[in-house]
Amino acid sequence: MFKKKPNIKAFAPIRSSDRRKIADQIIADYGIEVPPKLDADQPPNGQESATIGLGAIRNALLPDNAQSARFTTTAGQDLKQVSGTIYVGSHPDQAQRVLWIKLEDRFLPTVYTLWENPGLVPLLHTPDVVLQKLRAGADLMTPGLARGPPFPSKATKGSIVAVASLEKPSVPMVVGVCEIDVASLQQVRGAKGRAVRGEHWDGDEIWAWNHGGAGGGAQAPDEIEGWDKATDVGALAERLNNVAVEDSDDAQNEGGVPIPLTAAQTSSERAKNNYVEGEDAETFEKVNVEEKELSTKDIDDIFWNALLYGLHHQRDANRSDAHHGLNFPINQSALISNLVLPFLPITTPTQSATLNIKKTSWKNAKKFIKAFDKARILKSKDRDGGECVVVDIDFEDPAITNFVPYKLPKKETAGVESGTKAATAGTSPSDNSIGQKLSQIKVYKPKEQLAPVFRASDASHHALYLPTELRTIINSYIESEKLISPRDKRLVNIDPILANAVFDGSTPLDREVLAKGSVPRDALVDRFIKHCSPYHVILRNDETRDEVKAKAGHPPGVTITMETRSGNKVVTKLSGIEPYHIHPQSLAEELQKSCASSTSINQLAGSSPKKPVMEIMVQGPQKEAILKALERRGVPRSWVGVNDKTKGKKK
Repeated sequence: MFKKKPNIKAFAPIRSSDRRKIADQIIADYGIEVPPKLDADQPPNGQESATIGLGAIRNALLPDNAQSARFTTTAGQDLKQVSGTIYVGSHPDQAQRVLWIKLEDRFLPTVYTLWENPGLVPLLHTPDVVLQKLRAGADLMTPGLARGPPFPSKATKGSIVAVASLEKPSVPMVVGVCEIDVASLQQVRGAKGRAVRGEHWDGDEIWAWNHGGAGGGAQAPDEIEGWDKATDVGALAERLNNVAVEDSDDAQNEGGVPIPLTAAQTSSERAKNNYVEGEDAETFEKVNVEEKELSTKDIDDIFWNALLYGLHHQRDANRSDAHHGLNFPINQSALISNLVLPFLPITTPTQSATLNIKKTSWKNAKKFIKAFDKARILKSKDRDGGECVVVDIDFEDPAITNFVPYKLPKKETAGVESGTKAATAGTSPSDNSIGQKLSQIKVYKPKEQLAPVFRASDASHHALYLPTELRTIINSYIESEKLISPRDKRLVNIDPILANAVFDGSTPLDREVLAKGSVPRDALVDRFIKHCSPYHVILRNDETRDEVKAKAGHPPGVTITMETRSGNKVVTKLSGIEPYHIHPQSLAEELQKSCASSTSINQLAGSSPKKPVMEIMVQGPQKEAILKALERRGVPRSWVGVNDKTKGKKK
């Protein structure tokens, strides 16, 4: 949730009475044991001791120097706005940190609070390789759970839990919410689904916050006494009993006598079993210490063969077509996304990060295509804006006809067999904006001074009207009041109502019309519409005008801005897509694939924190790719404004 920096308002001190109430609510929510109140007949020193104990617990949870502030941020793929309160404070000999996060009516502890209060929430464990993914914003899947079952009994659905690594089992590094009843799990190996939704972790913006805004967060300790309770006698005995039963079954079925292990071997085997129990090959990568790091030449060869494979496949799949199913010219982004990326032999996330066009010797798609042009496998041409397009491909080149396909990962093969159209889309199945039909309707609401005109036509001046409907109303008023000039049927005589409502004499044109006493009918209708307040309705698919609430103002515009950064690097920005039912995250992911370039999403400068407008930034001159992506989502080019700042001012 806090992968990006939240918008935090001014801090305010917390009154002592409010601090006690907040601390008492936390104590009640988390079921913390407090010293019982003593009876009146017991010695006074005992009562004083109980009071001091409760005060110490309150201070440990929320120190007396605590402050609070409201914050807003975005969460999830749809960038849903989230708001709440953070509580900051400092423990003895420590800097001021965020200690609690209040979302709705629930208090979420930060890692700083957990480091000072062992046992506050159930502690789950996972291998360190999985924990690194959680610290990057991922959720913990069920196969990633380790050191169980059994799991902590309080780790039920909806409960707040902490997650630590097997390497540092006593140091909580992630705070999340259970999506399932973890405590009741009988096994995790082979299970699927999300177990814990990550909310905060060591390394996010809440962890990094400090008073003054510099220095970053505090480093986690190597060990915290009181946290790691997984090795208590009861749990360990139950786990050993389960192991003994399984060993006994194996011995009976397979024969032989079990050989006792040494203490060191037992510890090693148990750690290995916990690690395997905590991973699933479909969710997390296997750690392979022997995985060779690819050189630039290796990456060049992989990309070169991937395009040859793509062209070979295109040739075999479309033999009857003259151009083998391709429409020329092909822009560089389409070539990479359709004929290269689906044919990369990516089997691990490490390879996915390594196999990037930027890590080749060509560095970008244009130079990559030029290399094939130089090899006479294809012909390319440069266009305005620095874009390179492919105008022809020699499918009879021996490098294509004699290419021997290699085995691709299953998920990539499925994408290849689905054809070029699936690769062209390059979008997530959950993106429901693909293929939608949009339409804009401009409507107008009459202002109060136009009410007499509408009353004369038996129409309400509180309703919304199309321009054609307004024209009908004004024509009806002209005819009912007999305002048509007898000398020229195209002229309309101005009566006091029209003079006061439409021509108020504030401009030279108004004064001229009032002096003449008449105006052309079309000019009157245009001026009448301009004196109404504009509204708009955006209809999606089969929606009707009556089903969608009109919004004030003209239809919002989608803006593409191209500008130069860091000397000669061009970036393309896109904003204003939310009113058209387009999710910025889904579109950014598609552009990242289709443009073979990095993308980022940030809040547009100047937009309201309550209703933020998100801005997608794509590296390179990607105007055409963005326009085509918008057209697939029902946004025509006429709705998009392009601001090209890379051309500079004309001299």
